[in-house]
Amino acid sequence: MRLRSGPNAWRRLLTGLALVAMAITSLGFSSFPAWSREKPFIILASTTSTQNSGLFRHILPLFTEASGIEVRVVAVGTGAAIRNARNGDADVLLVHHKASEEKFVADGFGLERHPLMFNDFIIAGPGADPAGIRGGNSAREAMRAIATTKALFISRGDESGTHKRELELWKHVGIEPRSASGTWYRETGSGMGAALNIAAGMGAHILVDRGTWLSFENRQGLKSLVEGDPGLRNEYGVILVSRDKHPHVKSKEGAAFIAWLRSKDGRAAINGFTVNGQRLFTAIE
Repeated sequence: MRLRSGPNAWRRLLTGLALVAMAITSLGFSSFPAWSREKPFIILASTTSTQNSGLFRHILPLFTEASGIEVRVVAVGTGAAIRNARNGDADVLLVHHKASEEKFVADGFGLERHPLMFNDFIIAGPGADPAGIRGGNSAREAMRAIATTKALFISRGDESGTHKRELELWKHVGIEPRSASGTWYRETGSGMGAALNIAAGMGAHILVDRGTWLSFENRQGLKSLVEGDPGLRNEYGVILVSRDKHPHVKSKEGAAFIAWLRSKDGRAAINGFTVNGQRLFTAIE
């Protein structure tokens, strides 16, 4: 339909537009459909081991369904995850190096460390077992044997929780492996999945968390050689980032996420995550 020209026609058009604008204003923002507003979300700084294992793909949709809050994960090594949280680039921190987590809280960047879940580390290596460690249950003695025989070892070399634990094991047996860097000791500076791929391709030994190991499909000739040492327990903690340091932190939503993880439903979700019938993580009550 063509609009007739003339002052009366333009006056009627302007009046109509004004009435439409007034009607929209009177409705208010809350009357717009839900798709016009972004779903509440938090940023979770966590590790490649929790991401690569598939745990988050299993539990996070359950939390979102229960709360309406989306969780966006930034998965890096524990050291980098803690730096991200210290910089205010996360609302919640979920990592696995207790000493570093406690320092994060002591320095005022986190409110409280909550023990969340655990699995354990294993030492994997080539089926030919050049270091002669197969079937042992002492991680320290296994590491000593690897160094003594100069059997190839892949280190993440990324300041992750796994890397920190590896360095602790070397220290306990009086070995400084980085002096042999580039020979039998190779540092990748990569996440757990990528480091495992390198170890599989090179037929090397590696320290790996059980969750990632069970979900890892590209094992080639790698076998689990050493496991069961109580000293290889791998505990994860969860911490709400402090608003005193970073006022923009979404404390309410972050606290809701931590409360759900520690609830009966959250623990059931963690315990219910399996690969080939094997549980990857055990929730801490």
